[in-house]
Amino acid sequence: MSSQFSNPNEEEIPPPERPPSPPAHTTFQVRGVHSPAFSAFRPRDMRFPTTHQAMNHVAWNCDGKKLAAVGIDKVVRIWSPEKSLEARSCTTYSGGHSDDVDYIAWNPTHPELFCTSSQKDRRIVFWDGRQSRPLQQVPANLKLAPSQLNYSPDGRTIIYTTTTRQMYVLTYGKEGEETKEQWHHSDMGGKTISASTATFNHVGDGIVLTHQSEHTIRILDYPGLNVIQSTPAHVGGCVAAALDPRGRYLASGGHDSIVNLFDVSEWICVRTITACDYSINALSFSHDGEFIAIANAGSYIDIVSRPITRSRASGIPRLTSRPFAQCAVETGVPLHRVPANGPSPTVSWHPSKHVIAYCGQTKAREGGPPPTAWVSLFGPGM
Repeated sequence: MSSQFSNPNEEEIPPPERPPSPPAHTTFQVRGVHSPAFSAFRPRDMRFPTTHQAMNHVAWNCDGKKLAAVGIDKVVRIWSPEKSLEARSCTTYSGGHSDDVDYIAWNPTHPELFCTSSQKDRRIVFWDGRQSRPLQQVPANLKLAPSQLNYSPDGRTIIYTTTTRQMYVLTYGKEGEETKEQWHHSDMGGKTISASTATFNHVGDGIVLTHQSEHTIRILDYPGLNVIQSTPAHVGGCVAAALDPRGRYLASGGHDSIVNLFDVSEWICVRTITACDYSINALSFSHDGEFIAIANAGSYIDIVSRPITRSRASGIPRLTSRPFAQCAVETGVPLHRVPANGPSPTVSWHPSKHVIAYCGQTKAREGGPPPTAWVSLFGPGM
């Protein structure tokens, strides 16, 4: 479906540099993979012209039936895309934050539970989508403001980073004489850990850390929080990381506009993607591992395909036994460049469909309308 709003002043999006033709064994046809015709789709846009603020983050819940967005009006907006995608059709949740909301994360074990954070009011708030009021408010350290947060696979631990690039841990349970389980700060064994982003692995026994001022990716064990791997990744700082659905590969993005792909069994960089022209903001893998979406400081989202590896023993090309969303190792072919209304700080694949959600704010133009917040979806059925 086409955008709800036309934009006669859209910025011209440069086409990605076309690499050489891929080897035959990497093509979708040979591998028996049906790739959506991404070039046939158009973004579905929702704009919020009553505010000059940006949408900061979007996320799908675990069953893909709800899409949440935060960033304006101190509220959380949640849509049920199967029913309606009109801007006014969302359900709003308020009363948890006293200022702008910056981030949202869904509990991976329950489709109605989620949490939000705000840098300005320095709170992390927990919600149940079946209730209009928050379940619990957890004040962060008074001197620190939460910037990014993620659940563990079992939904009982949260790691969050702050604007001062430090990581903290919240755990769910009872303390002392409490009769009800609640979220509490963990003491982390007295350790101080620096990070811009922190993400659990798929098992929950490891954490991937990036830092915008460091060129390496660090891997910690959990709950020990000891560094077990430190891998050079980017020249100008590492700002984003994502694991493929099977946990075999890790993608990282940096200020250098490069996306690197690591085989986590040996921590070898198996592919470098240079399709983007700007600093990387966020990375996301599709549910089947065939595609990766790359959000950057430009007004577009790049979609590229997964890698193929070669047998080291025989040198014979083979498919990876676990699907992965990125470029082919030999070519790094970009599949489609999705136009956006402005730079997007985030991008998120639907958990079971080839649909991405992304958000941001339109650019200010001399003599043009003031900047507005927007949320967009792209893919089949949108």
